[in-house]
Amino acid sequence: MYKNLKHGTQLKLWKEEAEHRIASKLKAIEERVDYHQWRLLNAYRVEGVSDIHLASSTGYGYDDLGRESLERIVAEIFGAETSLFRPQIISGTHAIAACLFGVLRPGEELIYITGSPYDTLEQVIGKEKDGSGSLADHGIRYQAIPLLSDGQVDWPAVTAAVGPKTRCIGIQRSRGYSSRASFTVAEIGEMIQRIRELCPHAVIFVDNCYGEFVEEREPTHVGADLIAGSLIKNPGGGLVKSGGYIAGGRKWVDRAAARLVAPGILAEGGATHGYTRDLYQGFFLAPHVVGEALKGALFASAMLEAAGFESTPRWQEPRTDIIQQIRLENPDLLIAFCQGIQAASPVDAHVRPEPSPMPGYEDPVIMAAGTFVQGASIELSADGPLRPPYLAYMQGGLTYSHVKIGILTALDRMLDYSDLFPSRFTDPAKGEG
Repeated sequence: MYKNLKHGTQLKLWKEEAEHRIASKLKAIEERVDYHQWRLLNAYRVEGVSDIHLASSTGYGYDDLGRESLERIVAEIFGAETSLFRPQIISGTHAIAACLFGVLRPGEELIYITGSPYDTLEQVIGKEKDGSGSLADHGIRYQAIPLLSDGQVDWPAVTAAVGPKTRCIGIQRSRGYSSRASFTVAEIGEMIQRIRELCPHAVIFVDNCYGEFVEEREPTHVGADLIAGSLIKNPGGGLVKSGGYIAGGRKWVDRAAARLVAPGILAEGGATHGYTRDLYQGFFLAPHVVGEALKGALFASAMLEAAGFESTPRWQEPRTDIIQQIRLENPDLLIAFCQGIQAASPVDAHVRPEPSPMPGYEDPVIMAAGTFVQGASIELSADGPLRPPYLAYMQGGLTYSHVKIGILTALDRMLDYSDLFPSRFTDPAKGEG
């Protein structure tokens, strides 16, 4: 493998050191995979899943035994009263929008206490009377409370902001395109407890994207009313071709279903059109695939640290999602990193990604995603906005081996710009990396 890399000698030394550092951490990931796999296997057995549940439905999709059974399994695994696990939900943003529109009414207020959410939600939130059908266009007020400098919730500001019109309080588990750390489920549980004291009438919503199966619990286990995410991320296990999920209290999931489908129909309709087998199998495989992605993130962190880059979380730190952030400080290095990941992809490896405008994003974004399913970030991908400090966000990986190869290829490209590396970088053939 190394003979195919321009800087193979250096990369081999870094790889060996990285694998040595993370060896004990890999075992902990495997133990958590075993824990979740047992839970899933038991849920499938208790539900009595058989071949009849894997059949597809058409038309209205009423009385779809497979869909109904799977959504009971998802609710059980996520510690929720009920769930939607549907191919008709086209993305995580779509699932989140259904939750927010389902819960909120004109004159009420949405407050995000973890800072501004993902860029793609800005257009869902919108501006007053913008004609887009956004939350603001429907007369729903919105505030985002910036985090403190240490990345924690500004509780005095939250206390001052909430009021009788505060209907929904949003928490984003993952960091998104920000430098703050992602929030653990324990931290989210503490937030929920404080929110209940401050604003007991509010519905607590958690954007759970990238976090499923990383920890032992999900936010619904610690009191969240609603969570949502994408099936081409963690819970689809790399097999699901499209879709999203919503889970939580029955009252609030029903309201989201009314927005997603129609009042009165709720979750009763929705044909599966042959996707059911992938949904069942993908969810069953999800703990294993998430484990592979986490191993890859650990390796990436250790490798990039050896090269002198700041990468978070660090390889020895706890994790709550599959995202690895790399601080590159230079647009050429960001572009080289993403182009290296693309070159190590099984699909479209010949494509050379370049920064370009993207719907829902304020800055040009470079995206590497040579995936079997378009946009599937449970498969190895990397992206980042072209703005200082030029942060790359890597996520996913169906196999640990693929992530390792992707990181080696990316660093091989970056070493062509070794004069832009941090000053603490030295040739590992001559000394410490």
